[in-house]
Amino acid sequence: MSRLTPLNPDSAQGAARDMLADLVDRHGSVGAMVSTMAHSPAVLGGYLQLSRAMRRAKLDRRVSERLSIAVQAVQGCQVCLRAHRDAAASLGVDPDEIARAHDATSADPAIAAVLAFGMRVYRSPSSITDADVDDLRAYGYRDREIADVVGVVALNVLTGAFNLVAGLRE
Repeated sequence: MSRLTPLNPDSAQGAARDMLADLVDRHGSVGAMVSTMAHSPAVLGGYLQLSRAMRRAKLDRRVSERLSIAVQAVQGCQVCLRAHRDAAASLGVDPDEIARAHDATSADPAIAAVLAFGMRVYRSPSSITDADVDDLRAYGYRDREIADVVGVVALNVLTGAFNLVAGLRE
């Protein structure tokens, strides 16, 4: 049972109503997380903006989905974990690589390096050094992709934490 009640776009008030109505007009429906986030138009607006922005990321989506799996495996949001595993599979990520992503690793050293870096961003960003960034550059990652890692982690912290606090399980 969820702790926070999803808002119905027809009965929501003010900014929440406007935001949900716009989303329903554009997409036909909204999921439980979005309709529950609408209790705070600030949170919903921030989520929508960051989510849209991350669609323009240069970090390969097959890599970002594996990073999302690694973060959610630690954070514990099963809803998010399932969604990111499904997304990785739909992008053609090998099942063995999806399994490795749970442990933030990969058979590909460049992907393993970015997953390990992303988990350090998640767990202890103050521990990141110049050498860590240089190591990613040595694998061919550019500044934009390295910055995208922070964005992927941030988006996953927001969605996973929100779902866990709200008690959303489906």
